[in-house]
Amino acid sequence: QHYFTVLFGHEGQKPLELRCEDEVDGDEWVEAIHQASYSDILIEREVLMQKYIHLVQIVETEKVAANQLRHQLEDQDTEIERLKSEIVALNKTKEKMRPYQGNQEDEDPDIKKIKKVQSFMRGWLCRRKWKTIVQDYICSPHAESMRKRNQIVFNMVEAESEYVHQLYVLVNCFLRPLRMAASSKKPPISHDDVSSIFLNSETIMFLHEIFHQGLKARIANWPTLILADLFDILLPMLNIYQEFVRNHQYSLQVLANCKQNRDFDKLLKQYEANPACEGRMLETFLTYPMFQIPRYIITLHELLAHTPHEHVERKSLEFAKSKLEELSRVMHDEVSDTENIRKNLAIERTIVEGCDILLDTSQTFIRQGSLIQVPSVERGKLSKVRLGSLSLKKEGERQCFLFTKHFLICTRSSGGKLHLLKTGGVLSLTECTLVEETEAS
Repeated sequence: QHYFTVLFGHEGQKPLELRCEDEVDGDEWVEAIHQASYSDILIEREVLMQKYIHLVQIVETEKVAANQLRHQLEDQDTEIERLKSEIVALNKTKEKMRPYQGNQEDEDPDIKKIKKVQSFMRGWLCRRKWKTIVQDYICSPHAESMRKRNQIVFNMVEAESEYVHQLYVLVNCFLRPLRMAASSKKPPISHDDVSSIFLNSETIMFLHEIFHQGLKARIANWPTLILADLFDILLPMLNIYQEFVRNHQYSLQVLANCKQNRDFDKLLKQYEANPACEGRMLETFLTYPMFQIPRYIITLHELLAHTPHEHVERKSLEFAKSKLEELSRVMHDEVSDTENIRKNLAIERTIVEGCDILLDTSQTFIRQGSLIQVPSVERGKLSKVRLGSLSLKKEGERQCFLFTKHFLICTRSSGGKLHLLKTGGVLSLTECTLVEETEAS
């Protein structure tokens, strides 16, 4: 009999006493438990991450050094070409002046000193003029506009990096663990509900990882920044955003229904306690993609404000901005229509008898509230018409719903349920006339 004991680091957990029939089997179990230590894995991961960061820093440093060397080589090539042209010009001048200087083998020392002073003066004047030109450009509106444009691009890269990290947390801390949970023996959530909650989330993450890598590659070629072709790649794939936005309210509704399950709610709280979530809930991460298209539109608008009209990228950036604005309008209309349908159905479900006119998709909700119905007066006498269970000889409170085509009047029973008035409960606004009596009588 070969025993071994497993002790836990936190209180309240009793130690496990286990045994094996074979000594070799027991040793293998103990060794496997040692190797499965989560703390060792974390330490190994931290060491690998430090090595990775160190290698990335080395690569970035080498890139910067390579760029500097390349620029120096280009400057040296330019300087060589300039010196060659000067040598050719001097040789031509020397050939022309040779007949006149044939008898002057030795130049006067005073003349040499004068020429040397003149050379210093010419160099000083050239440097001062060049410094003035550079300072004038630095203070010019064009240079200021280019600085702001570069800052917008740098901020865009930082925002995209943060957005990719948010999508990474959504997929790796919620979507993939919940998929595994849905495949367990006692699943707290079904695969259909997981698909409904996280529709297209993983595809959106892959798309923006590619877009972010493209942005970083463009920044590596700074000060040459070409961004329009990246948006040309992004635009045809943005229809997945339409599906995500169209599904957003439904996904939150499915998530709220799933939270009624205690097992799922407990599991979700464990996922949300992950340090990578930084205290944010799943609903917060599901909302981030909703604001990405408007953020791109604002960025392109600011970028175009600091892009000259003759710039090579202006037309492409304007085209990308127009396409994103069109997509944003379509998504806004779809969200508005979906929200209106859900609102109408929610009101229809609160009415005990139901209401068929609310099933019309063109019926738009405007407002609701409580109104006091006063007795109607005709020629100074109370009318004998009865609306609902209350006589019009006394005032009664009504719950009213105003839509674009109809006006609903309901009474509330003692149990809190709504009932349409049997007479005049549904008023068609196309057949009504609104009269405003301005006289005091």
